[in-house]
Amino acid sequence: MATFIDSIDERTKLAGTNHLEVLLFNLGTSDATGRNEVFGINVFKVREVLNIPEITSAPEMPDGIEGFVSLRGDMVPIINLQKFCHLQSRDEPRILMITEYNTHVQGFLVSSVDTIQRLNWEQVKEPPQLISKRLGGLVTAVAELSDNRLVMIMDVEKVLADAGEFYDESVFDGIRHIGEHHQYRLLFADDSNIARKQIKKTLDVMGVNHLGAVNGAEAWQLLSKLADQCDQEGRDITTEIQAVLTDVEMPEMDGYVLTQKIKADPRLSHLPVIMHSSLTAQANQAMGRGIGADAYVSKFQPRELADTLEHFLKK
Repeated sequence: MATFIDSIDERTKLAGTNHLEVLLFNLGTSDATGRNEVFGINVFKVREVLNIPEITSAPEMPDGIEGFVSLRGDMVPIINLQKFCHLQSRDEPRILMITEYNTHVQGFLVSSVDTIQRLNWEQVKEPPQLISKRLGGLVTAVAELSDNRLVMIMDVEKVLADAGEFYDESVFDGIRHIGEHHQYRLLFADDSNIARKQIKKTLDVMGVNHLGAVNGAEAWQLLSKLADQCDQEGRDITTEIQAVLTDVEMPEMDGYVLTQKIKADPRLSHLPVIMHSSLTAQANQAMGRGIGADAYVSKFQPRELADTLEHFLKK
């Protein structure tokens, strides 16, 4: 029906202006509320949209995993988003969205797809607690469209973690503890609850103290406050924190803009900034380096993240 991977360079430039494009989709009319909620997913992560091909089921699959399809020779797992959102609806899924996160390719079954909408991250806000709770924490942000509809940005990383794609305790094996002789401290920013949990676990295993923020705007407020405090006391910012770890996609202020602001502030510019994202295309990494990021690490790779952080913290 449609492919989305041809314009990745253009969309990368768009991201550098604190904008994003989301593909709107629906999961069917809820039997409980009678509403057909609008959800969104960053177009960066959508490879193509198809009519549903034949799905092959397999025994002992996690709940919500419908099976696999063969797509140009690759076996792609298929996830039913209605089930993950606990949405009871008589509307059967009719569309398959093929997505890519951290080089993992999977398909999401949805009821229908709508349009692509361009949003400014400043329009995108944290979800009300009621919405987040009702949908099991699967909504990471909300935004109001020009036609007054609310779109809920889905935390696909949590979907994939719940489906067993990313999270396994063995991924922390081999991480070195570096906190015996030094008191390291790092600031991280990420809007995904599941990503924050894995970052915290990685830092705890390393013995690194940490401050957390749920988006770039909150991280910038924390950094500015620390920088002001250090200025008043005649100290360098590195007496408080030694590095910043930031997601790319975040409400209110994305990781590109956060990195630009850090590198433009003489009090902070020498702080290492490591970008941590499920957007793994070369264009995204080049954008990060171009605005001053010191490293770019794929999400859900704790050992790679720990090695990168150790290098900059010890340096």
